[in-house]
Amino acid sequence: MPSLLEVDDVTVVFGGNRALDGAGLRAEAGAVTGLIGPNGAGKSTFFDVVCGLRKPTTGRVHIGGSDVTRHGPARRARHGLARTFQRLELFGRLSVRDNLLVAAELGPHRRKAAGVVTDIIDRLELHHVADHSADELPTGTARLVEVGRAIAAKPSLILLDEPAAGLDHTETERFAALLRSLAADGAAVLLVEHDMGLVMNVCDQLFVLDLGKMIASGPPEVIRRDQAVLAAYLGEV
Repeated sequence: MPSLLEVDDVTVVFGGNRALDGAGLRAEAGAVTGLIGPNGAGKSTFFDVVCGLRKPTTGRVHIGGSDVTRHGPARRARHGLARTFQRLELFGRLSVRDNLLVAAELGPHRRKAAGVVTDIIDRLELHHVADHSADELPTGTARLVEVGRAIAAKPSLILLDEPAAGLDHTETERFAALLRSLAADGAAVLLVEHDMGLVMNVCDQLFVLDLGKMIASGPPEVIRRDQAVLAAYLGEV
């Protein structure tokens, strides 16, 4: 059975620099998959290739069995992809509720958008800030809102770029539970994150990127003992 996301032999060349060099990854429905590696490894470029912001020099991207390599972000969204960014991208002057509503009205359940928003506010425990403007929020809460906006369209594939940045310990624990619940609902969750406690706790599979190449993959208990990974990344944190 094919994975919900399949990325095969992707290379991205900027001038003479290979930002990605034959990188590949699989993400299964119903699981949390982690993409980790040191700064400059190519993780953001990899995410850009998956969501259609950057076309690979070589390689293919399949979502749900469909080849989307030459499709832009809008068409990939129709295949069920949603993404958050490392830099917050909320509508600052809109309330939390309206930020979520904008996304819900673009999704497949637009006629029930208000109910979708209410469910997300309940799920993320955002009642106390629901009517606050986004630019009033602390960073940790704003990141939860951005995740809420991503899931408002009911995606089958969710890409999260350092979503735990700015979260305190309690928020991180709640976020881990949210990731597990999204996977339990059947979504494929792909996570880039530097919080190794969260990654090792919540991910089912890990892929490790270094200098544009995938150097290891496997469950967390295997990756934490991999000598190449320890030398490139984990041994430094």
